[in-house]
Amino acid sequence: MTVPPPPEFSAVLLAAGRSIRMHRDKALLASAGTVLWRRQRDLLAAAGAAEIFLSARPDQAWAEAAEGFAATVRDAGPDAGPLGGIVAALERSRHGHLAVLAVDLPQLTPAWLVALRGDCAPGVGAVGRRGGFFEPLAAIYPRELLPLARAALARRELSLQKLLAAGVAQHLLRVREISADEAPRFANWNEPSGPATGS
Repeated sequence: MTVPPPPEFSAVLLAAGRSIRMHRDKALLASAGTVLWRRQRDLLAAAGAAEIFLSARPDQAWAEAAEGFAATVRDAGPDAGPLGGIVAALERSRHGHLAVLAVDLPQLTPAWLVALRGDCAPGVGAVGRRGGFFEPLAAIYPRELLPLARAALARRELSLQKLLAAGVAQHLLRVREISADEAPRFANWNEPSGPATGS
C-alpha cells in the first residue's frame, strides 16, 4: 500500500517581537556566522515549506529588504504577541498547514519540523510538548485552527498555551512529546548572554 506524502505547507517566521531584554533586534543577531532571520528562513525552506512569510513590524528596516519570503505580514491586532502574527499568516496561507517558527530558536533543526509534518493530516496539525507545556513557536498549525485563533484574539486571550490546548481538545492538533535529547533544540535567545532553556 502506498503511503501518501505529507501535505504541502506554508510557513511564517515570527520576527516582530521588540526584543526588550536583548536591547536589540534579535533577528539581526548572528548564529554560526549567519543572522538569525536568514538562518530560520533557510531552516523553513530546508524543512520543505512551499511558501514562507515574514512576520515583522513596519519599523524594522531590515525586513523591507529581506529576500526569500513570499510576503511580509503584519500582526492581525495591536500588541497581540505571537498570536497576531500567526493569525495574519494563517489568513494569507495558500496551504492547509502553516509551520510557525520563532526567530530566536537558533538551535532548532529542520528535522523537527519534518517530524511534525509527518504527524499532520488533512485538517490536523502537530505541536511538541515537554513538561506539560506546548512549544507553540516551532509547530504546525492547521487552517482549521483559524476560527479559534481569531476568537482568542478578539477576546484578547493571547496565551498560545490555551489556544493549543483547545486545538488538541478539538482534535485539530496532534501532540508529539519532546524527548530529553530534543529539549536543548528549543533553547530561546532572549538575553545578551546567549540561548537558554526556559523553566
